[in-house]
Amino acid sequence: MANPVVDADLCVGCGLCAQVCSDVFEMGAEGVAVVIDGANVDEDCVQDAVDQCPVGAISA
Repeated sequence: MANPVVDADLCVGCGLCAQVCSDVFEMGAEGVAVVIDGANVDEDCVQDAVDQCPVGAISA
């Protein structure tokens, strides 16, 4: 799996990804999700975040 990417233009800042996969995603200063630098990417965790994002802002 490639590193996850958050499309900041699509992200609505609901924070679900950060709740579902807090080792990989956090809410940034702009109020949108960001991928944590150097995060240990857990494929199952990231896939859960991709699947649950209400606006499809996460790709992996």
